[in-house]
Order: sequence, then structure tokens, then C-alpha cells
Amino acid sequence: MNENQDSHFDDHRDNRSEYRQDTVMEHEYDGIQEFDNRLPNWWLWIMYGSIVFALAYWVFFHTLGIGMLPRDRFDQVMENAQVEELARMEAAGIDNAFFVALSETPAQVAEGRDVFVKHCVACHLDDGRGSVGPNMTDGYWIHGCEPMQMLEVINVGVAAKGMPAWKNQLGPARVNAVIAYLMTIQNDNVAGKAPEGEPCSF
Repeated sequence: MNENQDSHFDDHRDNRSEYRQDTVMEHEYDGIQEFDNRLPNWWLWIMYGSIVFALAYWVFFHTLGIGMLPRDRFDQVMENAQVEELARMEAAGIDNAFFVALSETPAQVAEGRDVFVKHCVACHLDDGRGSVGPNMTDGYWIHGCEPMQMLEVINVGVAAKGMPAWKNQLGPARVNAVIAYLMTIQNDNVAGKAPEGEPCSF
């Protein structure tokens, strides 16, 4: 820095109340002084525009809930992909793998719980711990714990045990959803009716 610049720093007062372009403010921080220059208009417009955009974004997505946030959009895309995959698997033939995929689909599990609570509580109670029917949350199963075995029991029933056939009453979609739900509560071991049948894991 030359002598003229040194005198330039020393001769000018702090003129924040009176704007004078290219003059130096008297304050100093860590050896740094600043010119009393206004920010460029393009910079100001970017700043003001960002503030307006942020407010509009907040109102649109978080206050009014009109738009879909990226995370929600991602979840929707994944859910649609699951539905398509399940449709392909079902078209190829229902098997245990189909029900595993179904049990990993939250919407199907939620539907299955709704159906279970509506139709199955008389024998199994709303949490599956068993009453007239067996406890559905322990590791013991009378007719097998594999999904395809559950499908057979639910569809045709077990007359000797008082288990009705639900195939015609519920239809395939709701039966499948119930199985998906039952798979999520296996081995939860809710305290209830004593174990019946043989140990089974899937």
C-alpha cells in the first residue's frame, strides 16, 4: 500500500450516515477496513428475490400444503413402484415371495390391519393375542406359518376349529392384505393365549 493510500485511509471519517462512494470507513476489524460502497443492484435483486422465493416456498409447501416435498414425492414414486412390482408378481402366480413383498408395503399392511380388526377380533382380539382362536403373535402355529399356508386356512377355513372360510366374504385382495399384516406381527409375542401347535418360523 503506497503513501497516498495510507493518507486516504487516515483522512476520511466514518461516513455511514452520509454515503460517499469509494471512501473508507473508520472502523477496522482484524486489520481490514471497508469502502462505503453500495452493493450492486444485481446482487440486491438476487437477495430480495431469494427472500420472496423462500417465503412463497414456505407458504406453498409447509403452510398450505399444496405442493409435494421432494421426500414425499420420492415416497410416492417408491410406493407406485412397489404396487407395479406386486402386480407383476401376482400375474406370474402368488407364492411366498409375493406375500413377503406385500408385507413390506405399508399401505397393504395398514389395509390388512383394518380388515383384521373388523372381522377377526372375535376370535383373535385386535392385537392378535388370541381368544377363541390361537395367538397369532407367538412362534407356534397349528396349520403352518408360511404365507401360502395362511392363505389356505383363511380361504377355506377350519370347520373343526370353528374357523369360517373367508374367501368369498373378503375377496382375494383383502385376504392377501390380512396375510401381509399377520406376517408383520409374527413373533411379537404379545402376552395372551398359551401357544398352540408346533414351533414355526418363516
